[in-house]
Amino acid sequence: MTTSPDLFSDKVGYRRSARTITPGELPERARGLLAHGYRTALIAGHDDGHQLRAVYLFTAADPDRRVELHVPLDPARPEVPSLAALSFPAGRFEREMRDLFGIVPTDHPLPRRLVRHFHWPAGWYPMLNDTGEPPDFGTQDGPYPFRTVEGDGVYEIPVGPVHAGMIEPGHFRFSVVGETILNLKARLWFVHRGIEKLFQGRRPDAALELAERISGDTAVGHTLAFCQAVEDAFAIPVPEDAQRMRAILLELERLYNHVTDLGALCNDVAHGILHTHAQRVREQLLRLNDHVTGHRLLRGAIRLGRTDLAQLPDGADLAAIGGDIAEIVQLALGNTVVADRFTGTAVLTREQAADLGALGYVARASGLSGDARYDHPFLAAEFPLAHHSRTDGDVLSRFLVRAEEIDNSIALISHLLDHLDEHTSSASALAHTSSTTARSGVGIVEGWRGTIVHRIECSADGVLTRVKVVDPSFFNWPALPVALADTIVPDFPLTNKSFNLSYAGNDL
Repeated sequence: MTTSPDLFSDKVGYRRSARTITPGELPERARGLLAHGYRTALIAGHDDGHQLRAVYLFTAADPDRRVELHVPLDPARPEVPSLAALSFPAGRFEREMRDLFGIVPTDHPLPRRLVRHFHWPAGWYPMLNDTGEPPDFGTQDGPYPFRTVEGDGVYEIPVGPVHAGMIEPGHFRFSVVGETILNLKARLWFVHRGIEKLFQGRRPDAALELAERISGDTAVGHTLAFCQAVEDAFAIPVPEDAQRMRAILLELERLYNHVTDLGALCNDVAHGILHTHAQRVREQLLRLNDHVTGHRLLRGAIRLGRTDLAQLPDGADLAAIGGDIAEIVQLALGNTVVADRFTGTAVLTREQAADLGALGYVARASGLSGDARYDHPFLAAEFPLAHHSRTDGDVLSRFLVRAEEIDNSIALISHLLDHLDEHTSSASALAHTSSTTARSGVGIVEGWRGTIVHRIECSADGVLTRVKVVDPSFFNWPALPVALADTIVPDFPLTNKSFNLSYAGNDL
């Protein structure tokens, strides 16, 4: 018997309901929500001072719905039943929660450390209120338990965490025979920055610059998700023009990142001239960003209840850039070496993507349709979904999804510009965060990599007590090794670029 989502009638925010339950009730409640089409969007630990608490956010589309389960825990023995058997992403959230809060997911099938490397002190949980200053890190607490692959001719290739180029640290352990990859393990969390801890104690307006820097190439996506969460918590209205300008900024961020990836993918198969042209177009887009917001990475424009632009983008300029990008795509796919190298390489099937909870262009390239612009819209207007001509889950599909989303983004921006009448600033008169009660809020945004979720809690005096951030890379990193199974070692750089996952967004 499953639990109907209709039972969750305690409304706490925009399309959001919540229910406080016991740990024993959690599996059945979660099973019912998942059976009704919800997905595990977020799991967060909380230290309420007198007790620990786990918060589970499930979301669904058509219509937009958000359900929270709050599970107070015994402070002497904080344990929750693991949901890993029901939801693969839930199992990873649980491991993260154990590492940072000491909340134990009982009967977890893989209770290894996830965030905490083996030199982190045992029994030290950095997100607890009374954790104090970090103790000295010790010697390695034994080797990291990589999966061992044995057999005739099997050997390992370690790559990273320090790389030759300007790339963030990550360790990749390949088990191979000849050049065929039998198993790949990605080990991340080498630069854990304590971002979520840094939010605590700040007022929301003083935390915006931190949100902009969660992942440098996703300043708009994370800032907008944070602002939406605060606006949800304090019921701050956002004018329609401000929402349209926010949507334009999201698409501008999508454009400069997607064209960068198109060029980099060409470069990984030795078509350097197309990479150079893509970089030229990227520079045009970065300069356009600077004209629109005063910052090449689009920082500073989105604020609580408002959006401020220096000027609107020129639709004719964007159309010309779109034509330029279309020519790069045509030249790439017209080159048989490029097309053959992309086709059939590192396939992530639809079933695999669904089981792993993949998001964004990775999921759409495998035939899934999730997109927060349509599943959790913040604009009343309806926009057509981008049509994707190939969804076979290979590198070619991930290349084409980006190219087709570029066309769609330019069309969306053009449509939005038609309704702005040269307005470059729009603000609510009520954009304040004063309160007399503790509040919570959720923001959901389709960043260029995929769905971003922020959940905040504020004290009665309006100070942030907890901010949970979920970048789509947290969901998509496990898909990379799956796609690389039974490929060859030279496929790794190309496949890694076709996923282009954020280390910073994953390692908060």
